[in-house]
Amino acid sequence: MGNTGSSNKISQQDRAILDLKIQRDKLHQYQKRITVVTTRETEIAKECLRKGDKQRALLALRRKKYQESLLEKTDQQLAQLQALTSDVEFALVQKDVIFGLQQGTAVLKAIHKEIGGLEKVEMILEESAEAQAYQREISEMLAGQMSNEDEDAVEDELEALEREAGILPKMPDAPTITNEEMPDAPQTLPTESKEEQMKRRRREREKKSRVGAIEA
Repeated sequence: MGNTGSSNKISQQDRAILDLKIQRDKLHQYQKRITVVTTRETEIAKECLRKGDKQRALLALRRKKYQESLLEKTDQQLAQLQALTSDVEFALVQKDVIFGLQQGTAVLKAIHKEIGGLEKVEMILEESAEAQAYQREISEMLAGQMSNEDEDAVEDELEALEREAGILPKMPDAPTITNEEMPDAPQTLPTESKEEQMKRRRREREKKSRVGAIEA
């Protein structure tokens, strides 16, 4: 009778797997809540573009991308750790699991602290000294946190919104020229490849960063 309770005892491995599932559930719940914020960030970007304020539109989209990237990366890491605890000896991954749980909690705290909720998003549209200080703070913080791939994705989204708003008009059709009129002319004009476009954007970001450092 004295051993009856021992068979129902939860092991450290079971507890770690449960904690990971709880952490992932929290992240998924937060992802649903943050959709309200990211939707508003997209709306703000559109509003800024309509006013001709491309810099603030870009800030709103970068803020949105940063939040989405943090949540996505953390979710992927927790899923990987959950699989590890089930597939290999728990003692080998126990430290990684504990670290993963701590990191997941840290991500949620970072988003709350550095980004804030809807009230912070609205400050992108404001002109007050406090709002401008917040905009500079977020811009500087994001500069050291986002990857080149994230920045390129933001640029692509900005261009898509500009086209949607009619800010990037279609180029007028060029006059038709026959081969007889210009026999040595190339048949097609060179276009910028996706890779070349990404490299150009990165050069522009690095240039802006250097100028900002000099002005500071």
